[in-house]
Amino acid sequence: MNILLLGSGGREHAFAWKINQSTHCNKLWIAPGNAGTAALGENVALAVNDFPGIRDFCLKNTVDLLVVGPEEPLVKGLKDFLALDPKTAGIPVAGPGKAGAQLEGSKDFSKEFMVKNGIPTATYATFTEETLLEGMEYLKTQQLPIVLKADGLAAGKGVLICTDLEEATRSLRDMLEGHKFGEASSKVVVETFLKGIELSVFVATDGDTYKILPEAKDYKRIGEKDTGPNTGGMGAISPVPFADADFMEKVDRKIVQPTIQGLHDAGIDYRGFLFIGLMNMDGEPYVIEYNVRMGDPETQAVLPRVESDFLELLDAIANKKLAGYELKTASTVTATVVMVAGGYPGAYEKGKTISGLEKNTLENALTFHAGTQTTNSGTIGTNGGRVMGITGIGATTEEAIRNAYERVDQIRWENVNFRKDIGQDILELEN
Repeated sequence: MNILLLGSGGREHAFAWKINQSTHCNKLWIAPGNAGTAALGENVALAVNDFPGIRDFCLKNTVDLLVVGPEEPLVKGLKDFLALDPKTAGIPVAGPGKAGAQLEGSKDFSKEFMVKNGIPTATYATFTEETLLEGMEYLKTQQLPIVLKADGLAAGKGVLICTDLEEATRSLRDMLEGHKFGEASSKVVVETFLKGIELSVFVATDGDTYKILPEAKDYKRIGEKDTGPNTGGMGAISPVPFADADFMEKVDRKIVQPTIQGLHDAGIDYRGFLFIGLMNMDGEPYVIEYNVRMGDPETQAVLPRVESDFLELLDAIANKKLAGYELKTASTVTATVVMVAGGYPGAYEKGKTISGLEKNTLENALTFHAGTQTTNSGTIGTNGGRVMGITGIGATTEEAIRNAYERVDQIRWENVNFRKDIGQDILELEN
């Protein structure tokens, strides 16, 4: 099978690593990829939003399966674009079309979808620049803290949690009138704050059948003990002790089943991954948000626990064969620590030489590249804010964390930064 994988992050390196293990993999291209994916397949200088370029590449190279890592090409309708051309309409795509991708592309659409299908979520109201005054009055009637979400894609930065009315009012004005997040905040969803323990559940579906992958907990803030600004993700743990069998049964019955049925009822042929951000509130699951792809860095923690053939799963998703796929999951624990450039998530420098990559003698630690590139001199340098994700594997949470940090300690570049407390909250829950 010839596979084209779109993306350049840690999620895509983990995908490439898992795809490469399959006996069905004949040729793997990654567009644009990173220094890590280059060792697993062939990196291609194609942007993920270059739809004509992707179409031409698929035709020229007889691509049998297109795997879309990031959300933006899905939300912008890559699958629909390929379906319009008779020459590429038959190429199987692991990823939803534009209609299904609205679950992530529009917070307002996803909230309306949840309410319509009886899926537990926070109460909400949506406002535009024209209804700003109504929004400001609405804020006065709500309990604090209150959550403000840009309707569209904002690179993971479009969610604000406001602790007082003045801050909430100012933020709503900044988003709608000041276009704080550009076009993404032309609409703003104002939402009740959910208090509990957050986790992520991942679902693979071919539109009819679904499989629930291992769950994970991620760490979004830059600083220890969840302080400082939000990031794309600083680490992840899988599994999580507060997602026991009883809780996951509720997730399946109250959230996953009505979500899949709701998409079916809406006439949306959804073939791809659903990443469901959840809050565990006293044992009851509530949906915070949907994403229409796998998470990053959660993928780097989840995929090492998947024992069955991942390429077969991707093929089954795209070709509606998921009913015949058996998902096998390891009982091991994984802990992922993200290493970032100094200054991230604010301004940071690229082009720092990374040392220590060749030192890995640890059997139970995986190194996933994200913002990396190979320089002209053959060295590997930093090329983004989140540079690497190191995943430790162990029989226990403590062992997985220890293995991750042992590998982290081997890798260095100028101004490297990482959180030193990934998984400590899980250890406290377990002890």
